Formats: sequence, structure tokens, C-alpha cells
Amino acid sequence: MHRYRTHTCGALRPSDIGASVRLSGWCHRIRDHGGVLFIDLRDHYGLTQCVVDADSPAFRAAEAVRSEWVIRIDGRVRQRPAGTENADLPTGAVEVYIDDLEVLGASAELPMPVFGDLDYPEETRLRYRFLDLRREKLHANIMKRGAIIDSLRRRMREGGFFEFQTPILTASSPEGARDFLVPSRLHPGKFYALPQAPQQFKQLTMIAGFDRYFQIAPCFRDEDARADRSPGEFYQLDIEMSFVTQEDVFQAVEPVLRGVFEEFADGWRVTKEFPRIPYAEAMLKYGVDKPDLRNPLIIVDVTDEFSDESVTFNAFKNVIKAGGVVRAIPAPGAGSQPRSFFDRLNDWARGEGAPGLGYIVFEEEEGGRLSGRGPIAKFVPAAVQAAIAAKAGLKAGDAVFFSAGTEAKAAGLAGKARIRIGDDLGLSDKDQFAFCWITDFPMYEWNEDEKRIDFSHNPFSMPNFEHDAFLSLDPADAATILGIKAFQYDIVCNGIELSSGAIRNHRPDVMEKAFAIAGYDRDVLEAKFGGMLNALRMGAPPHGGIAPGVDRIVMLLCHEPNIREVVLFPMNQRAEDLMMGAPSTVTPKQLRELHIRLNLPEKSA
Repeated sequence: MHRYRTHTCGALRPSDIGASVRLSGWCHRIRDHGGVLFIDLRDHYGLTQCVVDADSPAFRAAEAVRSEWVIRIDGRVRQRPAGTENADLPTGAVEVYIDDLEVLGASAELPMPVFGDLDYPEETRLRYRFLDLRREKLHANIMKRGAIIDSLRRRMREGGFFEFQTPILTASSPEGARDFLVPSRLHPGKFYALPQAPQQFKQLTMIAGFDRYFQIAPCFRDEDARADRSPGEFYQLDIEMSFVTQEDVFQAVEPVLRGVFEEFADGWRVTKEFPRIPYAEAMLKYGVDKPDLRNPLIIVDVTDEFSDESVTFNAFKNVIKAGGVVRAIPAPGAGSQPRSFFDRLNDWARGEGAPGLGYIVFEEEEGGRLSGRGPIAKFVPAAVQAAIAAKAGLKAGDAVFFSAGTEAKAAGLAGKARIRIGDDLGLSDKDQFAFCWITDFPMYEWNEDEKRIDFSHNPFSMPNFEHDAFLSLDPADAATILGIKAFQYDIVCNGIELSSGAIRNHRPDVMEKAFAIAGYDRDVLEAKFGGMLNALRMGAPPHGGIAPGVDRIVMLLCHEPNIREVVLFPMNQRAEDLMMGAPSTVTPKQLRELHIRLNLPEKSA
């Protein structure tokens, strides 16, 4: 017989009744029924009920064990008494009568129990993550993560992609988030950086002629934590392709993500064809460039309606005169809501920094005409109210809310209000994974603080502009430049951005011009990105790619609101590993070997 087990704790079935078996695992739960002990024994594979009574030579040893002790038991498999079966367990028809018991690993008093679903403070859970990971839900999340990554790999290979590994120690990047720096012992005063992403390496792989690359890539960024972003490190499905258009990237990536989500959807629907939504349209209709399409509400612009001379609501008219806009958020069926519903939304808007959230509730008059009531209805003539209702697709019994301000502020508040109203009215169809592509991001934007043109998003994207015309652009022609779109795209699911991607700027002359427009001369470009420019000058194919976040994919498929619930050993929000004590101090000897002298900030009194 094997030293520790003949079966796992999830293996025994009625066909094993009568067999002598050996199991090892953790004491998940112990129940004392007056001379009879029931021990639920757990391992990675499942749980088996084990029974010992005073007639067993193992009874005295069994009385000593406690929760989470690791034990080995020998015994006979028998059928559970009628009425005590557990249909929720694969092993629920049988139990093991214990003949012998050995303690393999006793446990100290637990800072948090493994049995049960009680919530515990994050600090406790992270400090004792190895205990937290024994709990059923979190353990299942981590196993599901592995299965999802296996599926991603298989689907990428089936799509003709090849897996490569790129360096972890590389050069510091002057763009993007803060780097994690690694001092060099052999080169005093110089540092490696952990890669924020394998961006330059995957482009160089294309320039080297490998055509289709992917990698489950670790990425390192010294940035703050969020619910959907781990501090310090994360993983992404890094993808790059040669000789492709934007549509080619969509056609390659969409089946992979759709297939993975369908495989692990647990009954939820998955978008069959991902809609393409231009950035400007997304900002208008949804108030955000990562729209949650489970919510059916569509924001509309009503600036023209409130500009009408007959409208006397000066708060909005003054916004419009100052160059601002007014957005309308429909609220179907909200007319039946009590006054408190509208008051809560107003209070919420004030909490978002807005003066409030004006609204009109539509009712039907004799003759079928709509009539509005509400705080601002008397300032808006019936004809304008009707025009607003028609534009927003509203009828009697519906309401409409308004957001006014600069285009960015009005869109931002309207986007948040859209989600809030949709949820409060129960309009969102939650049991689905609603995907979309966001396309046509602006290449440039106006930097109001510095009064100059700046890159809007990724400076290495190819401009969606005829190349010769782009090369001849006058940097002073701000109107034309600010209208240029980039071959840049995001993929979004349920309001969460899974990834940004782009067709890369593979032409050095176009890249130099793109940076010159943003105020970077050639010397700066050479100093910061000389290695990439050198490669581009030696025969670079048109190429593009994307990098969906693995952690976010798993978070969605596990229906978890926080990314720490799907990461094996996460840090806390202050980028600390409470379990291992990182970051930690190092010895003076280690610092001397690295030629480093600390210059710590003075502690405040």
C-alpha cells in the first residue's frame, strides 16, 4: 500500500464499498456525536466523510485531532446509512470507517477558519493566503484560472500562432507607467527594468520574420491597485501579427475570446459578433470608451434643443454659451417611481461633483400629446420637450435626466448616470458577457495646460491618414491634426477594458513626423527609441497586435468583483506582500555589491 494514499478524497464511489483504502488530507470539519466522530477529510480533489467510534483502535488518536490537521487514515469503505447521503458531494453515497489514524501535520490555532463562507478582513486573508486558498471558492477560482489559460494557449496555437518567451530583464522605458528597476552588479550605476509589457520585443519578433507571436506574458508596472488591476504585476495574452490590417487582428482575436468565454460561461450568453463602435460614438452614446452593453440605455445630445430661444433654463443655456454641451439619459418607466427615486439620483450626482441631475417626467395629455413635469419642465416649452422625448425614444410614463458641462464632464456624468439609472430600474441584462471593439481613437489631443498638441493614447500607432499627406502636414494646422484618427482599438466586456491594441507605425519617416507634431525632435526620438527605430529602418513588415489581460478575463469568468480573488498570491493595495514580507530591507553587504547608497526621506516628527 502507498505510504500516504490509495485514493484521493474525491475518488471513492459505491463501487468501492468493502475495499480497504488509505486517504490523506486536511480535517475540514469534525463533528462529535457522542462516542462517534465524523471527520470530513479534504484534499485538492474533494472531500470524504470518515467515521470512527469507540470500538476502533484509532478512536483515541481521532479525539485529539483538530480542524486543518493533516492526517492519514486507513479504513473500509461502506455505504452511508439511508437518509444520510449527501447528493452535493461526488463521494456523498459512501463513508470510510477508520481503523488506523496517523497525524502527519498538526496545526496551530487558526487565525481564520477554512470551513464556511464567512468574510474576513483583507489583511488577514492576504497574510494567511495559504489558508485562504484552502477555502473552496478561492481554490476553485485558481483552478479555473489554470483551465482558462490552457484554453487560451490551445486556441492561439490552433489559430496558427507560435509561443515565444521575451526577456524579463530589459531597458527602462521612458513612456508609460513607472518602471520597476533592478540594479546591475556588473555595471555600477546602471539598471535593468522589469518589462511593463513585451511591446518592443514582440514588434522586434515580427521584424525578425516570425509572423505570428503570442505569449502569456508577465508585466510589471509600479502603479496603484484598483479592483480590476493588481499592483506591481499582472499577466496578459500578448499577441502580434505581421502583414495584417486592423480587421485581420479582429478576425484572429475575436474567435479566441468568444470561444474561451463560451467554454467557461456557465450558462451566460456571449456576444456572437462583437460590434465595432468608434470612440466618438462610444463617448456620445455611453459616456465612456469602455461601455457596458448589458445596459440598453443610449445617451443622446440635446444641446440644440436647449439652445432654442424658447427655452428659458439659463443654467444649461449658460453652459452652452461657454462652449459646453447638454446630454440626455433616458429612463424608461421611471415615471412610476416615487419622488425619493429622483431625489436619490440628485444626491448621487452632487456626490459626483455636479450641481444635480435635472430631469423631466413625461405624461400623456388629452389628444395624445406629451406633457412634462419636474424641476426644469416649466422652463422647456412643450414643443422642445416633445423633440427631446422623440430623440431619446421616450413615451408617456418615461423620464429623462440631463447632464451639462464641458463635453468631457457632461459625457462622464452621463455615463455614470446611465449605469446607475439602468441598475436602479432593473433594465440591465446581467447574465451575459457583452463584448465590443472600440475603434478610431484620436491620434492627438490638445494639452490645455501646456497649450500644445500631444499624443492622445499610444504614440506608436499608425495614423489612419494617407502617408504622403501626413508627411506634408503643417504642425500649425491644429484643426486637421486633432481630427486624425489612429489604427488603435480596445476590446471591452461588460464595461471592463480587457485590452488595448494597435496597428503599429512601422515606417520611420511617419514615426518621426508623428513625434515632431507632438513637439519631439529627431534627437529626442533617437535617444529614447533608437533601438526600435534602427530595426524599423532595416525592413519592417506592417504589423499589429493586442494584449488582453488574463487576470481580467479570469475575474469576469469567475464572476468576481476584485482581481485579488483570481490571483494566487496577490499584494495588498499598498503593493505589499504581507505573507512574505515584501518589500523588505536588504543587508549593507548586498547594497555594497550593487554600489548603492540609500538616501531615505526624513521621517516626520
